[in-house]
Amino acid sequence: MKEAPLNFWSLYSHGFARIAACTGHTVIADPHANAEAVLRQARGCADEGVAVAVFPELGLTGYSIEDLLLQDALLDQVEAALETVVAGSAELLPVLVVGAPLRHRNRIYNCAVLVHRGRVLGVVPKSYPPNYREFYERRQIADGHDERGGNIRVAGAEVPFGVDLLFAAEDVPGLVLHTEICEDMWVPVPPSAEAALAGATVLVNLSGSPITVGRAEDRKLLCRSASSRCLAAYVYAAAGLGESTTDLSWDGQTMIYENGVLLAESDRFPLGDQYAVADVDLDLLRQERQRMGTFDDNRRAHASRTGGFRTVSFELDPPLTDLGLRRRVERFPFVPADPERLALDCYEAYNIQVAGLQQRLAAIGGPKVVIGVSGGLDSTHALIVAARAMDRAGRPRSDILAFTLPGFATSDHTKDNAHKLMRALGVTAAELDITPTARLMLQEIGHPFASGEPVYDVTFENVQAGLRTDYLFRLANQRGGIVLGTGDLSELALGWSTYGVGDQMSHYNVNSGVPKTLIQHLIRWVVSSGQFDDETGKILAAILDTEISPELVPGEEMQSTESKIGPYALHDFTLFQVLRYGFRPSKIAFLAWHAWHDPDAGAWPTGFPEAKRVAYDLAEIRHWLEVFCRRFFAFSQFKRSAMPNGPKVSAGGSLSPRGDWRAPSDGNARAWLSDLDRFDFDSAAAGR
Repeated sequence: MKEAPLNFWSLYSHGFARIAACTGHTVIADPHANAEAVLRQARGCADEGVAVAVFPELGLTGYSIEDLLLQDALLDQVEAALETVVAGSAELLPVLVVGAPLRHRNRIYNCAVLVHRGRVLGVVPKSYPPNYREFYERRQIADGHDERGGNIRVAGAEVPFGVDLLFAAEDVPGLVLHTEICEDMWVPVPPSAEAALAGATVLVNLSGSPITVGRAEDRKLLCRSASSRCLAAYVYAAAGLGESTTDLSWDGQTMIYENGVLLAESDRFPLGDQYAVADVDLDLLRQERQRMGTFDDNRRAHASRTGGFRTVSFELDPPLTDLGLRRRVERFPFVPADPERLALDCYEAYNIQVAGLQQRLAAIGGPKVVIGVSGGLDSTHALIVAARAMDRAGRPRSDILAFTLPGFATSDHTKDNAHKLMRALGVTAAELDITPTARLMLQEIGHPFASGEPVYDVTFENVQAGLRTDYLFRLANQRGGIVLGTGDLSELALGWSTYGVGDQMSHYNVNSGVPKTLIQHLIRWVVSSGQFDDETGKILAAILDTEISPELVPGEEMQSTESKIGPYALHDFTLFQVLRYGFRPSKIAFLAWHAWHDPDAGAWPTGFPEAKRVAYDLAEIRHWLEVFCRRFFAFSQFKRSAMPNGPKVSAGGSLSPRGDWRAPSDGNARAWLSDLDRFDFDSAAAGR
């Protein structure tokens, strides 16, 4: 197989495959009309770069024709119509998965026929024809669940026949199809489950399925569940208009799920041709299966069945051109744009932190909590977590010993916010100015600043950060408390903390599992859901508007963290893809561009300020990706290897060396930087 050249803008260069679930107007018992309808939609799918197009059950005849399925005249026409589909597919891109009744030996089988570029790849019979309530299929249709290892003659060729077939694209890594039909999805152990264990990544279902009240939601539940349990894409296409309404009705539901997430669905009860299209992430599915070792354990437990699958190979020859990306990419993968989902995530995240701290305090004898409060986002959030933990434990908030520790560059704005918040929450508050001690230390070590030179290097910064933490630990010793850490997941990823006696260390860190981009929404949720009184809410709202800054370097302008290490929006985007899915940097750049290049496209999280709705071009994305790779893989692991305890919060992962992330402290970033070099980003950017 010849390796195709890489085009940065092609979805097929980044592990995606475009899939369509099609429905349309069926003509009862007219195979040739239905074949032309299939080809009409297939041509439309081909124009859109679709790799696989799935059509409804018995689509060449109509599902609702009952005993007409036993008529030779009709079955002859089905075979002729299939030849029309095969011939018409010769110059088309997609694998067409078409429903047809076929004669085989002494029976008729309800089949999925897979057609690609002028040939039939194979035929899969329905495993479990239903015979209950409105269904009476076994009157005409044979049970196919035990059809394995055989062949069938169709469209002038002898092709594989059975429920044991996988269809693998040799030139699209990870694209492995399996087909089941309608009722097969509804049984306790569906054929797709075994097929997924055998290697199928895209599970397709050709369905008749008449509609009754509530059935559409049942279908969605089953499709979502199958995609989640099988770590697969599940593609569902149901019959619609044109089916007989003698006793039933039809809604033409189509949908595509991937690993439990709905990627696309079409309107129900359509008047004509309609299809749902989505770009399935094959890399994501492969990574999920690699990480979840029990998936392969399950395969080995069922090896007597899964080991018997046959693989039919084909070459898709996908277009390596810019087809766009047909899937939603969240700008903030840790922060869903859907308001209900975001509210639920914030409720859970906040209470995970609160419950974690409450349990830790109870387990170690109920010490006081010592915390440094800067007036910035992280310490603010840690403080309101501590306040709620005390409330839940029935303890006074005065058991929180909160200190603001101004240094050389602390602004009046942040210090005032810190004092206001501490007063509003009713904690024990104090101010401890670290500048005299910092001056002494700088003088003792011979730093130029002590001689009046404006040298604001890393030593100057870390003297302040280290002293703050040192004071907090000694205060905790003195007053019977533990130091509550405030550093977040994003800072841990980038190594943006002072190691040892610095903000990297604490006795317990409630923020260690929370990325920077989520913290602001957690604070917004705390305000909007009324967790504290109105006065506290107003102070929290004011803190949300504060520039992210360590406030360590004096100057006319506030020191900006993001101007130095890059936007947390992009870094958190990269962190999620690296930590959750192990994606290549080049793929992350592709996803980030689609998420961030147009501020007017897609949804923003509820409450996100209009003024901060920015865009990033490909050059910026590539630059900050390189910064992330160097800091995350080559520099900062030693800080994470020694990080204190704290609860995992997001499904995106944590960086605890005792949990989600275990890596050598003396690693390097060469593999990740080399991947970025696979593409000429300058040419790619110029080519848009």
